[in-house]
Amino acid sequence: MHMDAFKLTRRQTLAGAGATAMALATRPLWAASAAPITIVINQSPWFDSFRRTVVRYEEETGNKVELDVNPFAGSLEKQRNSVRAANGSYDLLIMNSGWFAEMYAGGFVEAISDIDPGFTLDSDVYTLGNTIYFDPKTRAMTPAGKLMSIPVQPNVPMLYYRGDLYKEAGLKEPETFAELEANAKALHRPPSRYGIVQRGARGTHTVSYDFYPYLYGRGGGIFRDQNVGDYTVTLANDVGVAALEYYIHLAKEAGHPQTASMDQAEVIQNVLTGKAAHVMVVIAAASQMDDKNKSAVVDKIEFAPPPHLPGLPTAPALGHWLGGVSKNVPDDRKRAAVEFLRWFQTKDAQLHYAKSGGIPISAAPYSDPIAEERVNRWMKPLSKALPHAVNIYQFPEAAEVIAVLDLGLNRAISGEIEPAAALNGMADEIQAIVAKHGYKTGRA
Repeated sequence: MHMDAFKLTRRQTLAGAGATAMALATRPLWAASAAPITIVINQSPWFDSFRRTVVRYEEETGNKVELDVNPFAGSLEKQRNSVRAANGSYDLLIMNSGWFAEMYAGGFVEAISDIDPGFTLDSDVYTLGNTIYFDPKTRAMTPAGKLMSIPVQPNVPMLYYRGDLYKEAGLKEPETFAELEANAKALHRPPSRYGIVQRGARGTHTVSYDFYPYLYGRGGGIFRDQNVGDYTVTLANDVGVAALEYYIHLAKEAGHPQTASMDQAEVIQNVLTGKAAHVMVVIAAASQMDDKNKSAVVDKIEFAPPPHLPGLPTAPALGHWLGGVSKNVPDDRKRAAVEFLRWFQTKDAQLHYAKSGGIPISAAPYSDPIAEERVNRWMKPLSKALPHAVNIYQFPEAAEVIAVLDLGLNRAISGEIEPAAALNGMADEIQAIVAKHGYKTGRA
């Protein structure tokens, strides 16, 4: 990491005598007094690590940060209300993969490069499918556009599996869907233990998010190619049907009998209590596995990239979070929010984040000795998965599509409707949504 990007570029007046020009020139920019800021954020498995890192920032800089913590859907509602008000209530928006495009395209986020043209993105920071950039002219997420945000949490789903049970049964870490199914069946001992516990509940980006690795890991997708503006809906093709049929088949053969009612909290609870041999959930839950106050499986869980078909790469969906500065707040608070982001991307901050149970947004900690520690055994598998992470949505109306998917997938998993019929119904609705908003679309 090049620290030159974080040095002062002009002299400042310091209280007291004896301060030298050299001291002035090398003082980190974020040490300068900044206005208090308010961050709106969701309550999630990774929140506590972020909170601890914010505390470290306050201790190091003297700058003040207030956290406004909400449920997932509540955070989105508060952000939407704030950015549309005459004066925003929140300075730094922690935006999910399901709605950051809405914030970019709506002009609600001020580009970091506009607030501070001298801001330098650290070269180790993951750009996560270039989703931190946006070109308002082409509406594309590309480095040719402006720097709009900094990653806060590079969430992707990972496979969690019981390493102790694998050792007892002589099983090999699964790479393909067939291997996952075989291993899940081998460890299935209902009702005391299920081979795999999957999410099936309807919510806000719930079951749809957990279904993506099964769809994209087969080479499928919702649209043909968003990168070139082709929103032809491919969800209900043969690949999509096979993916959903497999998801349901796995639940019936080696899963929880109430899969349709399982949300993320229930999935995580099943693995923590030893009732799940496998789960596929966000990597942010990794720190809970060895928490002696929460977990009955301390030091027993191993991690792997999500399975896929032979010959295809793993395809974990980006469920990441980005920090963007609200456009409708005073300039001093915008600059203060940028100072927090400048500090947050540093290696020292990211190492603290990792030690607090967070998932680093910088490649630096993954090559640090910390990655060799047993407690951080998730880091190397994650570093293999992140380069293959898929950005599912690149358009601002994504929330409308997500709502269709969550309802339709839940209905299929509950047995209310057959998989092919469910997918065709969802595809029709999604095509109507993107057509309504003027995108090139069709059915394939």
